[in-house]
Amino acid sequence: MIAVPPPNVTGRLHMGHALNGTLQDISSAGTACAVSTRSGSRGFDHAGIATQAVVERVLREEGTSRHELGRDVFVERVWEWLRQYGGEIMDQFRRLGCSLDYARERFTMDEEYVRAVMRFFVHLHERGWLFRDNRIINWCADCQTSISDLEVEYRELDESLTYARYPLADGTGSVTIATARPATILADVAVAVHPDDERYAHVVGKEAIVPVVERRVPIVADERVDPEFGTGALKITPGHDPVDFEIGRTHRLPELTVIGFDGRMTAPGFEG
Repeated sequence: MIAVPPPNVTGRLHMGHALNGTLQDISSAGTACAVSTRSGSRGFDHAGIATQAVVERVLREEGTSRHELGRDVFVERVWEWLRQYGGEIMDQFRRLGCSLDYARERFTMDEEYVRAVMRFFVHLHERGWLFRDNRIINWCADCQTSISDLEVEYRELDESLTYARYPLADGTGSVTIATARPATILADVAVAVHPDDERYAHVVGKEAIVPVVERRVPIVADERVDPEFGTGALKITPGHDPVDFEIGRTHRLPELTVIGFDGRMTAPGFEG
């Protein structure tokens, strides 16, 4: 039994799906020849946020939104989308000539499928392989949900650097940092420099004071700091940057969050 990865229910299949489906069919056929038997199971994936985004785009074109419709009506609209495009997707695979067992079609929201997934998650948890922890994720303030890296569009922007002076707690001077994200200064929990940067060797191990919130934070040495960027001193905000998150975990720093789920600054950011 070979389970073929299902496509997302975000509309009709495109050329990329056709190429991918063909290669999967050929690969599974080759494997089947080696083991003398083959049964390919095809289905489609609910796609979560991807499907929701497509349906919401249709609603905007109609002059409404999921908030105006309410949860129950919106969920029914999503199921209508599935019934329409899920059937078209399966028909397209038949037209491609994919040699699959169409009688064993599966959808990731099928009751039997969900029950199997839940059972496996419980199994992973009992083994200690599944656990809850804080991690940096992609969050959509509009959809109010997390999204995968594949659903993020990265854009390169020319932004100006903001320079800020962090006074040393012992009153012997200050360290100047450069950042393109000045708003997250409120969540700073450390200042980091490269261990081989002689300019800052004398301040490693001391404490600095974060501007505005006047929070005392340690100055640490870490090889992930680029001494050529800005002033060579990096403000560390583990709650809002992937690199800072890793540096924070290494040095056991707290993870403050000052940007809410709605994209607005939160009150804790103004607390020292």
